Amino acid sequence: MSAFQEFQPGSIVSARGREWIVLPESDGPRLHLRSLGGSDDDVIVIHALLERDPPKPATFPLPDANQAQRGTQSSALLLRDALLLKLRAGAGPFRALGRINVEPRAYQLVPLLMALKHEVIRLLIADDVGIGKTIEAGLIAREMLDRGEIQRFTVLCPPHLCEQWQDELQRKFNIRAEVVTTGTVERLERGLQTHTSIFTEYPFTVVSLDYIKSDRRRDEFQNACPELVIVDEAHTCAEGISRGKHQRYRLLRALADNTERHLVLLTATPHSGNEDAYYNLLGLLNPAFVALKDVSRADHPLYKQLGDHLVQRRRIDISEWQDSTSFPQRETAESTYKLSGAWGALFNEVLDYARELVRESEGLDTLHQRLNWWAALALLRCISSSPAAAVRALQTRLRRAEADGTVSDANQLADIEAMGINTVLDGSSELGLSTDDIEPGAVVGEDAERLRKLVSKADGLAGDNDPKLQQLIVEIKALTKQGYKPVVFCRYIATAHYVAAALKPLFKEHEVVSVTGELSPGEREEQILALRDIDKPAILVATDCLSEGINLQDVFDAVVHYDLSWNPTRHEQREGRVDRFGQRASKVRAMTLYGEDNPVDGAVLQVIIRKAESIRKALGISVPMPEDEARISQAIMQTVLMTRDEMKHNFSLDFGFDSQQSIEEDLESKWQNAQDKARRNQTIFAQRALKPEDVIPEFARMSEVLGNEADVRRFVTAACQALNAPLGQYQKIMRLPYSELPEALRDRLAQSGIESLRNIDFSYPPASAAEHVHRTHPLVAGLADQLAEEALKGDGNAVASRAGAWFTQAVAIRTTVLLVRLRTQLTMTRASQRRELLAEEAIAVVVSGQNAPQVISPTDVLTLMQRPVSRNMAPEMRQRQVEQALQQVQTWQPTLDEIASQRANELLRDHRRVRDAAKAKGTYDVYPQLPVDVVGLYVLMPDAQLI
Repeated sequence: MSAFQEFQPGSIVSARGREWIVLPESDGPRLHLRSLGGSDDDVIVIHALLERDPPKPATFPLPDANQAQRGTQSSALLLRDALLLKLRAGAGPFRALGRINVEPRAYQLVPLLMALKHEVIRLLIADDVGIGKTIEAGLIAREMLDRGEIQRFTVLCPPHLCEQWQDELQRKFNIRAEVVTTGTVERLERGLQTHTSIFTEYPFTVVSLDYIKSDRRRDEFQNACPELVIVDEAHTCAEGISRGKHQRYRLLRALADNTERHLVLLTATPHSGNEDAYYNLLGLLNPAFVALKDVSRADHPLYKQLGDHLVQRRRIDISEWQDSTSFPQRETAESTYKLSGAWGALFNEVLDYARELVRESEGLDTLHQRLNWWAALALLRCISSSPAAAVRALQTRLRRAEADGTVSDANQLADIEAMGINTVLDGSSELGLSTDDIEPGAVVGEDAERLRKLVSKADGLAGDNDPKLQQLIVEIKALTKQGYKPVVFCRYIATAHYVAAALKPLFKEHEVVSVTGELSPGEREEQILALRDIDKPAILVATDCLSEGINLQDVFDAVVHYDLSWNPTRHEQREGRVDRFGQRASKVRAMTLYGEDNPVDGAVLQVIIRKAESIRKALGISVPMPEDEARISQAIMQTVLMTRDEMKHNFSLDFGFDSQQSIEEDLESKWQNAQDKARRNQTIFAQRALKPEDVIPEFARMSEVLGNEADVRRFVTAACQALNAPLGQYQKIMRLPYSELPEALRDRLAQSGIESLRNIDFSYPPASAAEHVHRTHPLVAGLADQLAEEALKGDGNAVASRAGAWFTQAVAIRTTVLLVRLRTQLTMTRASQRRELLAEEAIAVVVSGQNAPQVISPTDVLTLMQRPVSRNMAPEMRQRQVEQALQQVQTWQPTLDEIASQRANELLRDHRRVRDAAKAKGTYDVYPQLPVDVVGLYVLMPDAQLI
């Protein structure tokens, strides 16, 4: 057994007949190696002491002068771009940006930079709907992983968002996370050793808040909780002092009490109307922030301190960033129908029946009064939705616990109240709006004959006899004629199917699809993704199961509220599915449909929806419905169901108001308070920690190191052309002849899950039916890796060349361009832990005549190398020019080493600048790996014939 020679990360070794780069994961004689021109996946692990021929130090080979005979300008540019775009361990200030599959906008780097300023990250990202909170949180997690500061993290979110988070992490951040819910935990625990936790066995998890909040599971999670926790919809986890113990809040409070744990909270509605809950949410960042509720001075030191932990921006705040981000203009409109004919007659019959249910309960015990009350509200909600929903409600008995001596009336009453708030109302802003789209039961008595008559009449209202449906058809025709692709939101499953069935025969040139809570979250997403690949425009009919989680902006650009939500936050969430970052349309439509003589719609619209919309337009953000919205909604319906005298005397149903006017006056006051507080919060809590001038230089540095959209477009276009698979153009999209690509490249793409690829777009958002191709897209990575590998192997058929020469008017004297890859070992030591990272950067060095080598910017090198070739150069002359330049490389080496050292120091400053919190408890060191890698060498000759 031979003695082991230590190798530093980034050094080059020769093993098994090839040269390799040593990766930071290496541990003693156990070496992780990546081939010189290979991708991040082209990695092997060897044990140096067990190798027949032990690994030996090696150097990167200089270009072969024989390649110069095929070394034209185009082949040189291909290698330059391939080298730039294939590097993943970028040497910029961020470790993660070379490994993600999304191109963040400059403003989306703000939370990342804010997070990195803290030793322990505590951050509340409260950006408006559609700005990109998921991307912002994913960037933080990916960066912390790639810096080696965490090994595990978890996302806590409502159950219906779990699969969406799993997909986002995989597609955009190359992080494979496991979903932990009641339905998956048995599979995940299978095979685990005793006393082993899911959260230690699986480093990345997406966990349902409803699953993990129970006392038993909460304790297990606390003991095995990862170093970083991301909480989505965090406002649903904030406890108000006036409420009982809240399981979600107790969970987060316990996690936050660990002062070493990183915590990132996400919500578009940080203030859900409850003052105590709001400040308790801030208290998760720092317990001292709870005291802010008693502070009135905007210049109080606590507010300044909070500014380092809170980022809250509206759409209008993004405009100052002056990048290519644009949000669509939202146009809103209303459309009405009348309760005429048979529809009006049935509605009045159902309304009379609902009123009788309430009146008949007077004098009964509280449990039966509340049963009848919720049955009446269920009828009103369902008959206002559709005949189909009304039929379901009239056929379904209101669920209640059977009294068997073990279930108390108090417990039954609590269950009924929770059911009513969840299915008849829309949940609550504080605990989360409901996505339960099953029609509530409305049957409480034994009046079977009357119910059968109502059901029969409702069944006969479908189609032409339904004025609400007929008005929807008019509006959909108008929208589709203008080119819009609408989503029709309904409250209940029966309504969604009813509407979709009516639209399909009328819109045969469209793909009409209904998506409801009958499908699992994964199945819903598959349905939406399938709509991207069809040739026909789509019309989607959905329940509120799609109002959160799945983004619809790739396919749709209009929303129709077929059913009014009784909570304005739900309206904003629906519209936010299409009006968000990534929407390619410049305008989106939002249409609200209601019955102009429907007392239910009228009450909700007048008191809730329009007021919320006026505040949104005034402030630029949505303000949640004031506290205790369930009581307010029930009070509004009380004015529909009962006379003023009945409201005064029916004490068991007393919500504190004796008329709609008193409700409006009370709610107006609360809306005004909410608006004033929101305006004040915009001033006090506005993100001031970082301004565009602080972030945009970092963004520019990132683009320079890693390549930008223009680099990707140029490279893919040229590479496909060189591989005899030229791109075509159809309207605004590019067509890729996938089958014409080399088989080896198609195999690479298949390993990344891409079996075919036709329509592509280099800009974001991409054109309709096109896939966005960015710098880390498998097509770009596959092309870059293959072209670089072929060039480095010296393949005679390689389309990219490491050496070349040409005549050009761009230079007055002989000029040599060196494409150089710098490898730098970055070592961080904190709390006695040592982490070693490898940074790689591609730069261009120019030698003019006898001058010393000097670095030039990516823009300058492109300008230099792209200037037209003035005339042909014989292959023999190309080889001779390159041979002469290669003989000088040794004399240039000291300067190249100095350049490498300077860039290493710049890298150190970059990392310290964005992670300066680490300086207090740790140290950074950088070690350039020498000699530098001269990947390409090109001689530009002045054209004497033209001088």
